Amino acid sequence: MLYRENGQFKQTYRADLQIFPVLQDRIGIYVLLAVAFIAVPLLGSDYFFRAILIPFLILALAALGLNILVGYCGQISLGTGAFMAIGAYAAYNLQVRWDLPLLLSLIGGGLAATVFGVLFGIPSLRIRGLYLAVATLAAQFFTDWFTNRVKWVTNDSPSGSVSVGALSFFHVPVDTPVQKYLLCLSIVCLFALLAKNLVRGAIGRQWMAIRDMDVAAAVIGIRPVYAKLSAFAVSSFIVGVAGALWAFVHLGSWEPAAFSIDRSFQLLFMVIIGGLGSISGAFFGAAFMVLLPLLLNYVPHWLGLPLSTGTAAHLEHMIFGALIVFFLIVEPHGLARLWLTAREKLRLWPFPH
Repeated sequence: MLYRENGQFKQTYRADLQIFPVLQDRIGIYVLLAVAFIAVPLLGSDYFFRAILIPFLILALAALGLNILVGYCGQISLGTGAFMAIGAYAAYNLQVRWDLPLLLSLIGGGLAATVFGVLFGIPSLRIRGLYLAVATLAAQFFTDWFTNRVKWVTNDSPSGSVSVGALSFFHVPVDTPVQKYLLCLSIVCLFALLAKNLVRGAIGRQWMAIRDMDVAAAVIGIRPVYAKLSAFAVSSFIVGVAGALWAFVHLGSWEPAAFSIDRSFQLLFMVIIGGLGSISGAFFGAAFMVLLPLLLNYVPHWLGLPLSTGTAAHLEHMIFGALIVFFLIVEPHGLARLWLTAREKLRLWPFPH
């Protein structure tokens, strides 16, 4: 009975077009942000930040960028790991060679990934579906070869692995897990707000029109060239920033295998399970992807069941595959759609309609 809209009248266009028009939703978001920014840093442990929250936030950011391309614009991509790698190595070289601060390095990594994404997005103007997926997969193979063979990318590192030094944000050191968590949280909230406003605006409607039927969209005056390449550009920028954060904040030191094709498939699974064409779906998918391996490791021990690490890893892949098939058949819009359905039932309860 608490989730009601009675008496919530919209008297201006601005009030009617706000992101969360229902008062209870706005209160819930404010409470969630307060818990994330205030309560969690005070109560969380270092392991909780390093193993759960920081990977969850960065993967959610990468899934958010991929969801713009796949979920909103309908352009299949299997090269997300390559865009993350471009963002990470570009930010690394900007910091090492030009001694740029962390913020400019992250932005530079995102811009480099944008250029790379637009170049490999050009084939989307002529091909679609499985053929486009293969074209983006070529970006993954090219990046793997480039980062392994071109020594300039790794600053002539003989082992191929690179590492970053101490991090600082506006001359404030970022070395503790809490500080890294707050940095990632702030960036993710900013990009989530920007992405939400983009998909609600004119460019977002163009993306969705191209996704639903590109021929009809072209007939009504939407330029497929602009819509598709802008989706690749925005998606690649967000994914590039996520790759730089993954390298700088989460890993600290990495090698090209950190952004292999497995990372691309992992992000695609997040989008499918979390929900295509949904901002919240990126967070649901990332939470599922981060928490499931931990549950598979800890729950059998809590129940007293002998389960080896190898068995848990195979079981994880089996569950991922089964869930992907389940969501594709039963609920193609993923966990986000289930949450939306539950929310609508709360708004209408106890009425059946």
